[in-house]
Amino acid sequence: MEQLSIEVVSKLMNSDTVELKSTQEILCFPIIVRIYRKMKMGIKFSGIKVEGDQIIDGHHRFVASLIAGVVLDRFPSSSSSATVAVGWNKVKFDEKDWDTLAKINMLNALDARFNGLTQEQMEELVR
Repeated sequence: MEQLSIEVVSKLMNSDTVELKSTQEILCFPIIVRIYRKMKMGIKFSGIKVEGDQIIDGHHRFVASLIAGVVLDRFPSSSSSATVAVGWNKVKFDEKDWDTLAKINMLNALDARFNGLTQEQMEELVR
């Protein structure tokens, strides 16, 4: 599996091939890596919410999907008056993990159910 770095992700996200715009200025790199690894193992994820060419919900899944070469469903959504598009060149990737171990375990359980796996099977996959 490809070793990811913030530099690799930033380079991809700043290329002309990214069709959706971010509405978040900061994303968590460790979350992107966890999702990417699961996608490369064949774990499926729910789609992202978009309005036009802006991501409303699902930024981490979107970035991970581009790196993994996975196509996610897109669902129409509406934005608020506070929603502002941010160029990917201005998005920062935080190296600090935003998730606690308890949240990671909860997300693994949700991903297991979404994919028809037991929690034990998911834990074995993500080791």
